[in-house]
This record gives sequence, C-alpha cells and structure tokens, in this order.
Amino acid sequence: MKIFLIVAIAVTILAGYAFSQIVSERQAAAQRSNSATIKGETPFYCDRTALTPEQRKRQQELGKILKSSVLGIQELPDGFEFEFPSDPSNYQALTEFTPLERACCPFFDISIRLEREGGKQFIHAEFSPWIKR
Repeated sequence: MKIFLIVAIAVTILAGYAFSQIVSERQAAAQRSNSATIKGETPFYCDRTALTPEQRKRQQELGKILKSSVLGIQELPDGFEFEFPSDPSNYQALTEFTPLERACCPFFDISIRLEREGGKQFIHAEFSPWIKR
C-alpha cells in the first residue's frame, strides 16, 4: 500500500511538472511571437519546432562529432569561436550542422572560415579578375 501511494504521488508530481512545462512553453511562444511582431526581429529563443525529429537527431549526432573534435574555443566580445581540425570530415559535419543550428537558433551569427596556408601571390595571379572589379 505504501509503494502504491508513493508511486501515485510521484506520478502526480511528474504529470503536474509536465503539464506546467507545456503551459509555460505555450505562453512563452505566444509572448515571443507578439514581441517579435512588434520589434520586427528574431526573438532570442531556440525554436524546438523548427526541425523534424530526424533533423533534431542528426543535429545532435553532428554536435557530438564536432564536440569531440574541437581543438579550441575562444571567447569573443560578441560570442565564441570554435577551432576544428582542417579535414574533410569536419568540414562536412560543420556544413551539415550549420543550417540545422541556424533553423532553430536564428539569433546566432554563424560562419565557417577556412584559413589559408599562405599563397597570397597565387591568389593575386589566379583570381585577379575577381579582385580587380
């Protein structure tokens, strides 16, 4: 009887918590929608409905891959910079992860930069028509 009572209390508490989360999330979404309309800018929150379950799963998989390969993180005045090894698999993971992250968190500035290994003279010779515009 005690176990049944404990289980009933636990289920009641969990159900109440889940219900409060749903109500809170709906209220927050409505409030964000109203404030975004008024301001004309993207609200500062992650839109969990922006990705399908398959996309969310893939985003999490890619996040794990990238987290395990990060070489360094530098805090910048307006965010963070992550450094990854320069190899095709990391580049592919980043280019697949970036639009998924952007879909649910449109308030982030996201860019992928591939640094050169020298060769400014080559750039001038090869791309001079582009540079001399």
